[in-house]
Amino acid sequence: MSNRFSDILFQLIHSLEKSEKRHFKLYIKRNSANEELKIVQLFDALDKMKDYDEKLLLKKLPNTGKSQLSNLKTHLYRQVLASLRLLKRSENLELDLNEQLDYARILYYKGLYLQSLKILDKLKETAVLYHQDTILIQIISLEKKIETLHITRRLPYKADQLAREANEAQERRKMITQLSNLALKLYSWYVKNGHARNEKDESGVKKFFQENLPSNSNEQTGFYERLYLYQSYNWYAFICQDFLRYYRYAQKWVDLFNSQPEMINVETGHYIKGMHNIMNAHFDLRNHAKLDRALEELEAFSHSPIVQRHDNFKVQTFISIQQARINRHFMRGTFREGLPLVPYIEEKLEAYALFLDKHRILVFNYKIAMLYFGSGDYAASIDYLQRIINEPPDLRNDLQCYARLVHLLAHYELGNFELMESLTKSVYRFMAKMENLTVVEEEMFWFLRNSFRFSRHKLKQELEQFLQKIKHLEKNRFETRAFAYLDIISWLESKAYQKPMSQVIHDKYLASRRRA
Repeated sequence: MSNRFSDILFQLIHSLEKSEKRHFKLYIKRNSANEELKIVQLFDALDKMKDYDEKLLLKKLPNTGKSQLSNLKTHLYRQVLASLRLLKRSENLELDLNEQLDYARILYYKGLYLQSLKILDKLKETAVLYHQDTILIQIISLEKKIETLHITRRLPYKADQLAREANEAQERRKMITQLSNLALKLYSWYVKNGHARNEKDESGVKKFFQENLPSNSNEQTGFYERLYLYQSYNWYAFICQDFLRYYRYAQKWVDLFNSQPEMINVETGHYIKGMHNIMNAHFDLRNHAKLDRALEELEAFSHSPIVQRHDNFKVQTFISIQQARINRHFMRGTFREGLPLVPYIEEKLEAYALFLDKHRILVFNYKIAMLYFGSGDYAASIDYLQRIINEPPDLRNDLQCYARLVHLLAHYELGNFELMESLTKSVYRFMAKMENLTVVEEEMFWFLRNSFRFSRHKLKQELEQFLQKIKHLEKNRFETRAFAYLDIISWLESKAYQKPMSQVIHDKYLASRRRA
């Protein structure tokens, strides 16, 4: 995949939709009398390539040398971006605001400063309405320059107003920067490590959170201040596996958009991420009905024009919806019924390869592996787990550990006892090195190391004893990872009571529905 998309121009061209390619051709033809421009030939050659190959590219452009190709690619890259800017300006608030600000600057440098001020006045209203302080600061800066250098007859009442607006915008930006930094660093910690593994992890994250949370952050009322505040609390709770608090702040995150629906079109990515976290929280808390409602809401939103116009949002909604659908099968024990999702997901992962990061692929591989494991297809589960195990363990240490643990259980289920001793030692060493061993996992390793030595009667007794040992740990916050990544209790019950794991989980699901 890295070789396939190794060139940035190649990436850009292959990210274009048909309408965007057509617009580029029209844009070039309008700006040149020569329809056989070299950059058009380069564009067509790259567009037809499946993988980037510079030697083949030079053969397709016989009159272009290697040194010329580099300059030609740079020129084409800029022209494609310029074409996209024209096409997308009406679809994106920030692009539109920046274009209007550019017009105001052009008018100012032409000496038409009063016309420039008229544009800036209208632009400021929009920036304030949509909480766009970054652009607002630039607008005020240009206004101050004009008022300082020219006699506009507005200065007596404008000076104090501009000074006040500039100070307020800067203070807001300072708070937003502090809170967005905190949210970003907490999310980065989770992507690298997963959930807190022990008291040391939790106390470290807690200390970092408290030291970096601004003292007056809970008093803020602005949209972005509240957004990043809720995100910070959300990630902090998730890392610490406080799933109830995680749910509460995910809900606040989404409610913020519901109270200001005009911001959904401005910060669509943040809205989708909020919905993603709401669905994750319902999964963690086993809120079956609420997960169904949230999933239906996001599925409906995925068909909206704002999502359909942008590849980024289509990919984001795809990730959230498919992961929620798989999670729903996990909750219900309908693993086999979830398998038809796999070919569609695989197809989309290939189609979206350009836009997907390694972390997303990692999560999908684990979830698909668990679908096969729950369905009893342990060989297919091993295939997907190997994709994770073969990756360098630089992301999601928790998933790397549990991929190996489930891989071990799959071999146990297949009766590959000759592999068990060496595999168990290998996985145990890996998890110990990553500081990922909990009481539940220690007990699991003891059982797996010894289980193939037990008689059938003794095995049933050991399974029941193992089950009793760990059941009371289900609510322990440092043990919940073992139950979140692998429903070890249901697996043990399936072994002890000689039922498929899917049936054990489905029976629990039906019982919970009757109680509700």
